[in-house]
Amino acid sequence: MSRVLPAGRRLRWMTAVAVPALLSPLAGCSSSSTAVEACMAKQATSVGSVDLTGTYTGEGDAKAVTLTLRPPVGRSGGSVTVRNWPTGDWYRSELGDTFNGSGTWDVDYSGGSGKPPHVSLSLTSPRLFLNDDTLDKLSIAEGSGRTYLYENDDPDVCPKFRLKMTSSGAPGPGTKSSR
Repeated sequence: MSRVLPAGRRLRWMTAVAVPALLSPLAGCSSSSTAVEACMAKQATSVGSVDLTGTYTGEGDAKAVTLTLRPPVGRSGGSVTVRNWPTGDWYRSELGDTFNGSGTWDVDYSGGSGKPPHVSLSLTSPRLFLNDDTLDKLSIAEGSGRTYLYENDDPDVCPKFRLKMTSSGAPGPGTKSSR
C-alpha cells in the first residue's frame, strides 16, 4: 500500500535520498587536498637540483616519453635529454608529433612566495625552442620515496602527462644537496 507524504515530509525525504546520491561519486576521491596528491605524491615546496637528477619514464599521456636530468655543473641546473618529447604546434609539421632532443634544465622558484618550484627546460636540439614552443615547464611532486615531474594543466584532475623517476642520479653519501 502506497502512502502519500505531506509536502514538507516529502521534501525532507527527497533531500535525504538525493544528497547522498549526489555525493557518492566523491567517495572515490582520496582525502588528499589535491588531485596530484591523490594519484602521485605531494607537490614539492622545496627541492634542489641534485634531488631531481635521474631518469624519468612516462605514465598516462607521456607513456613513451623518457627524460634524463644530469647534475648541474655550477650551483644550479644541468643538462637534459628527452626521447619522444611532445612537439608544440609551431614545429609539428617539421618534427612530427614527438622528437628526441637535448638542452639544459633548472629548478625555477620565480613563482614567488608560496608558489611551488618547477623544472624549467631549455631545449636547444634538434633546434632552439622558444618558451612555450613545446612543453618546457614541469611541476614537481615528491613523497614516499617517489618523485614525479608533470604538466600541471588542471589542478582538479590527476595530471595526464606525468613522468616518474625510475633511476636516481643523486650523489652518494657525504655530498651536499643544493637546496
